[in-house]
Amino acid sequence: MKQSEQIKGLLTTLDTFYPKEVICYLHHETPWQLLIATILSAQCTDDRVNMVTPALFKKYPSVEAFAKADLTELEEAIRSTGFYKNKAKNILACTQKLMTEFGGEVPSDIDALVTLAGVGRKTANVVRGNIFKIPSIVVDTHVKRITIRWGLTLSEDPVQIEKDLMQLLPKEHWIRYNTQVIAHGRAICTARHPKCTQCMFLTLCPFGLRNILEKLPFETQVAFEKGHMY
Repeated sequence: MKQSEQIKGLLTTLDTFYPKEVICYLHHETPWQLLIATILSAQCTDDRVNMVTPALFKKYPSVEAFAKADLTELEEAIRSTGFYKNKAKNILACTQKLMTEFGGEVPSDIDALVTLAGVGRKTANVVRGNIFKIPSIVVDTHVKRITIRWGLTLSEDPVQIEKDLMQLLPKEHWIRYNTQVIAHGRAICTARHPKCTQCMFLTLCPFGLRNILEKLPFETQVAFEKGHMY
C-alpha cells in the first residue's frame, strides 16, 4: 500500500469513528484560561487540571490577577498538578509578560506565543488551534505514540513529528487529527497493552499487525508476510 493510500484510509477512519468537531479536553472560557490550563497540563492529566482550574480561576479571575499573584500562594493552588514550583514561576512570568507586552491579551502568532514562559510549540499550537482556529498540529504523548506506530514518522522528536505531519496531512485535517488521535489513544491505542485486535486501524497500522503476528505460529507469520504490504 502506498503511503498516500494509507493516509487517506487513516483520515477516513478517524472521521468515521471519532467526532469531526474539535474537542478541547481542558476546560476553559477564555484564551488566557486555556493558556494557563495547558501550562498546567505538562506531566499532568487533563482530568487533574480540570479539577484544579475552577478554584484557581475563581481565585485569579484575570490575567492581571495572575500577574500580581503571590508566588507561594500560587504554588499551593496548583500543587496537585505536579512540578508546581516551576509551573507557578512560569505562569507568573507568562502573565506578567502578557500584561506588559501584549495588553493582557493572548497573541495568536506562534513566534510571539513561544516567547512566553512555560510555552513551547505544543502549548502554542493548542491555543492557536482551539482559540484562533489556525491549522496547527499538537504533538502530545498520544499523537507522538500513534503517529510513530502508524509509521508516519521515524522521529521521536515532537518538533520533527509536527513537521512530518504537516507535510503528510491536508491542512484541513490538522486540528481534528489532534483531538481524534488523542481519543483513539485513550480508548484503543494505549501506551501499554494496546487493544490491537479491537482496532479499526489494524490493516493500516504496521505496529498493530506486527504486534498480532508475533503471537501467531511462525509458519503463519511467514505465510502472512509474503502476501502483505508490511
